[in-house]
Amino acid sequence: MHELSLAAEICRITERTVGPARAPRVVTVAIEVGDDAGVEPGNLEFCLGVLLAEPPFRHATPRVTRTRGAELRVAYLKVDDDRPHD
Repeated sequence: MHELSLAAEICRITERTVGPARAPRVVTVAIEVGDDAGVEPGNLEFCLGVLLAEPPFRHATPRVTRTRGAELRVAYLKVDDDRPHD
């Protein structure tokens, strides 16, 4: 099941992007998965959900969107910054 290794790498990318101190504040990790990427979106979402429920994260939600083509990318990260909604 290569979706688990992809999910682990997405978590590493997320932590590296936001920094270790802000990792517990990640609310959403959005991923775009192309129809031709060779990835089962449902399996990837499940694996991400399991990993994001563990430290250093704190119950972040994965959001997987299907797209055309072969891309697989982190589309955006939503982080709670304690500011009112902009």
